[in-house]
Amino acid sequence: MVNSRRVFAAFVLALTIIDAAFGYNFNYGDALDKSLLFFEAQRSGKLPGNQRVKWRGDSGLTDGYQQKVNLVGGYYDAGDHVKFGLPMAYSVTMLSWGAIEYGRSMMDLNQMGHVLNAIKWGTDYFIKAHSQPNVLWGQVGDGDSDHYCWERAEDMTTPRTAYKLDTEHPGSDLAGETAAAMAAASLAFRPYNSSYSDLLLVHAKQLFWFADRFRGLFTDSIPCAKEFYTSSGYSDELLWAATWLYRATKDESYLKYVVDNAATMGGTGWAVKEFSWDNKYAGVQILLSKVLMDGHGGAYTATLKQYQAKADYFACACHQKNDGYNAPMTPGGLLYLHEWNNLQYAASAAFLLAVYSDYLSAAKSMLTCPDAKVQPHELLTFAQSQADYILGKNPKSMSYIVGYSQNYPIHVHHRGASIASISALHSVVGCVQGFDAWYHRPEANPNIVHGGLVGGPDKNDNFDDDRSNYEQTETTLSGTAPLIGLFSKLHSINSNSAARPSPTEGRTNPNSHPKVPAKPYEKPGAPVEFLHSITDSWTVGRISYYRHKVTIKNMSEKSITDLKLAIENLSGSLWGLSPTQNKNIYELPEWIKVIKPGSECSFVYVQGGPQAKVSVQSYH
Repeated sequence: MVNSRRVFAAFVLALTIIDAAFGYNFNYGDALDKSLLFFEAQRSGKLPGNQRVKWRGDSGLTDGYQQKVNLVGGYYDAGDHVKFGLPMAYSVTMLSWGAIEYGRSMMDLNQMGHVLNAIKWGTDYFIKAHSQPNVLWGQVGDGDSDHYCWERAEDMTTPRTAYKLDTEHPGSDLAGETAAAMAAASLAFRPYNSSYSDLLLVHAKQLFWFADRFRGLFTDSIPCAKEFYTSSGYSDELLWAATWLYRATKDESYLKYVVDNAATMGGTGWAVKEFSWDNKYAGVQILLSKVLMDGHGGAYTATLKQYQAKADYFACACHQKNDGYNAPMTPGGLLYLHEWNNLQYAASAAFLLAVYSDYLSAAKSMLTCPDAKVQPHELLTFAQSQADYILGKNPKSMSYIVGYSQNYPIHVHHRGASIASISALHSVVGCVQGFDAWYHRPEANPNIVHGGLVGGPDKNDNFDDDRSNYEQTETTLSGTAPLIGLFSKLHSINSNSAARPSPTEGRTNPNSHPKVPAKPYEKPGAPVEFLHSITDSWTVGRISYYRHKVTIKNMSEKSITDLKLAIENLSGSLWGLSPTQNKNIYELPEWIKVIKPGSECSFVYVQGGPQAKVSVQSYH
């Protein structure tokens, strides 16, 4: 019998050699690092002391003041300064999904803290916006008036009107997506901050009830959003929210909801080729396929199989194996679904295919398309081709991630990036002055909005790096968000990404310490072995910090449950374990309930000085 892991490893190695021969050797860890900086560049509100993007300052500090509600915070949507609720919530959902699936890779890259901070900047704002059980403030700022001005966020003179949803002005799509974001974020935070996770889940449940009980399109209640984010419907968001709530709670009533409403809401009827801020059907279908493949279908198996059939349609269409009913592609190999900001659709599809590849692989299954049977690693390879196109493997040899590599867009359609920073130019840049003095300048933007995914090339792979060409050069939250999980996944399977990401704004340079091979740390009375290794180190001032990885391996012939660990002499941050009520005692995350014989799991901590002492407190 062929060892599938060895075949896949050989395949990845061969792909790496081919790419290296043609000059492609992408550092996905560095791409992830850059992409996370974009979320800091888009922050609204009072910036924290650890803000790494130094050309930004505080802004939007009176948002909600006129309506007597605190709406300070959240994210600006793109190159403008409107806080649009629907794409912001979708972006938080995608960030959270990435953290849930690929948290281990994020920890290996020492990025989990930044990912959680990016999620929390959004969810803290949603908590404020959900000011009452049946009230959700869905937007701050007006797109029309905002687009009349070209000014920095710190200088804003345009109206900061806030718009809300309530029982008389419903918005099931926006409320449903926000519920999904809160539920997904509660899962992402569960291993690290259980109380915050519980709070998010309370909001998610209330928002779903509000979205389902009072139905309507959010653009009917907030008409000024229609020109910018027209929603095609709300049924997919209701199914999406219920699916995430089922995953977060395991409450069967949410699974029953998606089954009972499968036909009427289009979950088993819509076969789609797009996954985006507007269309969640493919995401719902793939998440529910996991429920089925995990063996949890029960009485709902027949309907879940219908969901999976539509998930397969999406994957086959993207992979060009769908009997001619495929997603369009450019001659250079990029999925091409929309003229305006197309790369966001390619990015979200690539993330979804990577996730589906993992689900199929875990179930020891494959994708059966009309044209061929597709192995999970083939699906992942296609997802990687989209990421590589974005990073520079394209006819223009252009990185469409701003700040990544040597050739990337320098005339990005972004107000803050195109005007000298308030820290360098202290005088106010007025509404019209911004157009005259900065928008029309032929020079490159004075600030680099690291990690922003621009709209990208046209259907023939052509790209015009022009600030006025907003269809191709504007960056968006919804474009960059799926890349966080995608780059984390690709880093974990690509040997060329083993190096620590190169330092960017506000980062300290790591020392060149060789990696210490794993070695047995302690063998207590329990049949558990600890392998303790130093995977990375860097210096801040005169203090050297080390990133320690501790692997826990079950050496016995029986499964181990309820493992409690005592960790002494720990002075830094720890990821991958949950604290208990007892001091210095930790337990495994909720999803690792059993360590089977011969299997292993791991956690990571960072600190200066000697390593912590790890021992077994108790187990069953």
